[in-house]
Amino acid sequence: MKYLLKDIATIQTGLYPSPNWLGNDVAFLQARHFDENGVLTAALLPELPLNDQTEKHLLQEGDLLFAAKGSKNFVALYRKEFGPCVASSTFLVIKLANKEVEPAYLAWFMNFPTTQKLLKGNAIGTSLPSIPKNVLQELEIDVPTPSTQHTIVKIHTLQQKATAIQMQIIELRATQIHHLLLKASQK
Repeated sequence: MKYLLKDIATIQTGLYPSPNWLGNDVAFLQARHFDENGVLTAALLPELPLNDQTEKHLLQEGDLLFAAKGSKNFVALYRKEFGPCVASSTFLVIKLANKEVEPAYLAWFMNFPTTQKLLKGNAIGTSLPSIPKNVLQELEIDVPTPSTQHTIVKIHTLQQKATAIQMQIIELRATQIHHLLLKASQK
């Protein structure tokens, strides 16, 4: 089945905090906290207060963060293990309203190269390209059955793990060769 994103989710902008806000209750998610695939790579430290503004923008399990500004337009899935967080204005926050769509599936679909190419083709601006909210709202989403969504997410997760293991093997092999060469040079 096909849906427009606006028909299955609400989309809101991230928060642009006031410079005079002081507090350390809520983490402020920024693009620099993620790799180009939307995987959290940095430790999150609370840097904003919990006030009326931040409370309205607190992320919920399953919310998607779309990096709308810049050249890396990944989608990241918010998980409650991140702790209390708000998204920066770099992100558009996608809150699914249709329970038939698995958030991890939608993240996979939006990070898929074909979808990324389509979105980047609709970016505006040159020095800091940006994908407007209305473009995202009109994105057509292919939604298979829940079991197919689950299978796609499972396979994708296994592929990511396999890639991580391959990278570890490459790094370990490089270290091993480095040590062998160093040892050989000291003879």
